[in-house]
Amino acid sequence: MLYRNLGKPIFFKLDPEAAHHLVIGGLHKVAKVPGMVPVVRGMYGVPEVPELATDLFGVHFPSPIGLAAGLDKNAEAVEGFSSIGFGFMEVGTVTPKGQPGNEQPRLFRLPPDEALINRMGFNNRGAEDMAVRLAALKSRRIPVAVNIGKNKLTPNEEAHTDYEKCITTLYPQADFFVVNISSPNTPNLRNLQHGSELASLLKAVTDEMDVQAKRYGTRKSVLVKIAPDVSDEELEFMIDTIQNSGVSGLIATNTTISRDGLAHDNAKETGGLSGKPLRARSTEVVSRAYLQTGGKLPIIGSGGIFTAEDAYEKIRAGASLVEIYTALIYEGPEINRKLHRGLRELLRRDGFSHISEAVGADHR
Repeated sequence: MLYRNLGKPIFFKLDPEAAHHLVIGGLHKVAKVPGMVPVVRGMYGVPEVPELATDLFGVHFPSPIGLAAGLDKNAEAVEGFSSIGFGFMEVGTVTPKGQPGNEQPRLFRLPPDEALINRMGFNNRGAEDMAVRLAALKSRRIPVAVNIGKNKLTPNEEAHTDYEKCITTLYPQADFFVVNISSPNTPNLRNLQHGSELASLLKAVTDEMDVQAKRYGTRKSVLVKIAPDVSDEELEFMIDTIQNSGVSGLIATNTTISRDGLAHDNAKETGGLSGKPLRARSTEVVSRAYLQTGGKLPIIGSGGIFTAEDAYEKIRAGASLVEIYTALIYEGPEINRKLHRGLRELLRRDGFSHISEAVGADHR
């Protein structure tokens, strides 16, 4: 209620990107004030409960609800986000070299649609800067995944070198990695999802992960984030290639370029759409991926989750974990307690003693 009645009216009067920076800066500063992290955790944190805790990718997740990439691009507010009820979070997308991203304005709200459109363009300070920030964290309450991409000026035929550089630079700091080949805001990036380019890229990525595993004596996982805007045939090929590549899982899905059914004038803006309009399509992709892989390739469901029922829908479709982003902007940090409480109630309703029993339940 505090966010809805006080915070949201203030933030929504600001330019969306200015509000974004205010949130990240505020959470960063909160973590630096002695005694404030426990206060924030007391207000918005959730307890770890056995029925929702999950072990996956060799990582322990205290909750199945995570924060999607794009909000904390430079790993500035990890301690803050770790204190408001998330079970894990992605930082990034990070590229080898820092880059400014696309011209402003590049972030737009669509309040009637409970959606956002962004064309940020992988704006970030670079992999080395992120490595320093993550290394400086005194402790981590939740797993941190590093979402990696290519620099805008790197041609697709050399893209693998950018992903390799990010892995090399950030391997000691990441709990696992996410390969972003599905943002609509970097020219030609989505072409890496198709044909031989996808197989070649994932071969380079997994080879580099093997090199770093030998170097550090610890094997970490890498996932692939895919787009919703593909044909059934393209999706089938992507999933087959991903499963055969040796990566540990996939995230379904990134933002969409579709504008179907939108009411707000900002629908005319180019970029990736996130929020409620993406819910059905992202769940459909989760379902198709689960069926095609026989449930053997773990999936993180992302797109349009605002309620516990939305999250549970993706879990029953085949997702082992879920992520939110736009809902945090519209609903505030209270949302994690609502999702956490609601998921427990839904599990009890359906007679499940653990969240893993619900994964893919719609297909049984």
